[in-house]
Amino acid sequence: MTVARGTLLRPITMGLLLQSFFLLLLLLLGSCLHPATAFPKGCYPSEEEGLKTFRCSNAQLTEVPRDIPNDTNKLYLDFNQIPFLPRDAFRDLPLLLELDLSHNAIARIETGAFQGLAEHLHSLDLSSNRLVSVSKDVFSNLKAKVNLSNNPWLCDCRLQELIRAVELAADSSGGIVCDSSAQEEHVGKAFLQVIADTDFCNAYKKTTDIAMLVTMFGWFAMVISYLVYYVRQNQEDARRHLEYLKSLPSKQRRSEESSTISTVV
Repeated sequence: MTVARGTLLRPITMGLLLQSFFLLLLLLLGSCLHPATAFPKGCYPSEEEGLKTFRCSNAQLTEVPRDIPNDTNKLYLDFNQIPFLPRDAFRDLPLLLELDLSHNAIARIETGAFQGLAEHLHSLDLSSNRLVSVSKDVFSNLKAKVNLSNNPWLCDCRLQELIRAVELAADSSGGIVCDSSAQEEHVGKAFLQVIADTDFCNAYKKTTDIAMLVTMFGWFAMVISYLVYYVRQNQEDARRHLEYLKSLPSKQRRSEESSTISTVV
């Protein structure tokens, strides 16, 4: 009886083992054919209006994620704590059309941060960050419409050059307000309103020219002062020498005078 029971259980056990083996094999094959993509926490891909979108809104990010699908068309990195955009931050996203970096803590953007996006990017949102001053070279060759509103801008020649170098997003220009300026009366005013009456770059050029003139005048005054001192010193030496000659006996004086004349000749 026991032998018969063992004989019956053996094929059942083998069947279960084979079934488990095949299930495990299928799982392994599935993981190889469809490898899992590890996106940053709070980020997920989707498709919106036929465009491949990657959303990382309010994901507590402190830097630009590295594992963004390179076929992404729309990238949302808004409402995070990103403080800095390094060079080549988006170089692996050649098909990117829209980039939203609003409501972060961005205070510095390195030249070349948007390198590789010039061909397709048409919308760049940098509003509500901590930008004070940015070089126009950061946006070199970029054709996108840029939103720079709600940042603590320093109104100066650098900002004036930047505004002239980029195409501002519609209805965003009024949000570019002077948070600080060399002239107190500009603080709190819209920058485009200020530069309608003030040319910061021309004022800077005038200040530079005046500084150069003051420096040149200083050097000129030093040279003149030295020449005057040199002439007076020589006159004093000549006067003392004449007094010395007069004090000598006549023969010795003639000898000294002859020596002096021959030396001069």
